[in-house]
Amino acid sequence: MNRLFRYCPHCGAELEQADESRTPRMRCGTCGFVQYLNPAPAAGILVRDDEGLVLLVRRKFEPFRGLWTMPAGFIEYGEEVAETAVRELEEETGLVIEIAGIHTVESCRDDPRGNTVLVLFEGHVKSGKLEAGDDAEEVGFFSLDSLPEIAFSCQRRVLQRLISGVS
Repeated sequence: MNRLFRYCPHCGAELEQADESRTPRMRCGTCGFVQYLNPAPAAGILVRDDEGLVLLVRRKFEPFRGLWTMPAGFIEYGEEVAETAVRELEEETGLVIEIAGIHTVESCRDDPRGNTVLVLFEGHVKSGKLEAGDDAEEVGFFSLDSLPEIAFSCQRRVLQRLISGVS
């Protein structure tokens, strides 16, 4: 997906490529506007049950429809990072979670919608009934030695570290 502006959103002049801090960026020669392509922030929760099984969600929509992820989603404007993680998990799984802390922060570069930064919390189920909701086709707990195909490389890295015994 090409997210580069062709014209300046401030003055309407045509943008041109320039080196800005050793990084090529689109820049307006008229008003000085510089287009920065920053990753979108996302949040999710790593949930493991008492037996060490990991909660995963099967994606209902593209990108990566039919593949599995930990419950996660984009942070809405004005929303706290932890609120996003709790909201996404409840929308996708029907479960209410208590956050135990931050597990990791990962850069994700294989989402066709654009690069993201995932803040992944750890959490424990407080209540609710496990059922697919919102943009999930299916939900379930999986053993680390029999995981389904995981959609995003950043989540595959997290799960691989769990398998290796490195959190």
